[in-house]
Amino acid sequence: MNIILLGPPGAGKGTQARRLEEERGMSQLSTGDMLRAARSSGTEMGKRVAEVMDRGELVTDEIVIGLIEERLDADGTAGFIFDGFPRTLAQADALAALLEKKGESLDAVIEMQVDDDALIQRITARSTCANCGEVYNDQTKPIPEDGKCANCGSTEFTRRADDNEESLKQRLLEYYKKTSPLIGYYHAKGQLTRVDGLGEIDAVAAEIKKVLDA
Repeated sequence: MNIILLGPPGAGKGTQARRLEEERGMSQLSTGDMLRAARSSGTEMGKRVAEVMDRGELVTDEIVIGLIEERLDADGTAGFIFDGFPRTLAQADALAALLEKKGESLDAVIEMQVDDDALIQRITARSTCANCGEVYNDQTKPIPEDGKCANCGSTEFTRRADDNEESLKQRLLEYYKKTSPLIGYYHAKGQLTRVDGLGEIDAVAAEIKKVLDA
């Protein structure tokens, strides 16, 4: 099973992707993580990524699709969760062509809908374990009273410098500008389902489970 998770920064895509990895054996494909891994891999594709990034240029769609193809060929998982890709209609078409080439299909596109004001309140209260990346929130999931990450035991936590209201409003604007065409694209294909991204983590996971089981 292959799915796309759509949603603005802070909607909880990463949290839900990790749950799907644990519960269904799927593999999250984050383009940012793939680019960082490729850059240090020493492979031919990795060298291409490093050269582009060292020049301060954006990595081309061709390279990103190449990295995804490598993962599709190498990963023996129960399917993939695309997070942060595609971002444009051209990328959506390229992904569809790649999946068809590999004899794969896109089974669901899940949009995690949010209320912007509530999302901003959530993100400005967010902190992350510096060791394992577990996300905490002052209001809904505070750091344990002993000051240790419940996942790995680390005592170091960070907050993103751009997790402030002004920066978040700009990031949300950029997200909606880029993603609106994708919403229409996948809706027209009958692949789009919407869930409430601001619900409790377990409630959101249950809604996603309903979509995938259907």
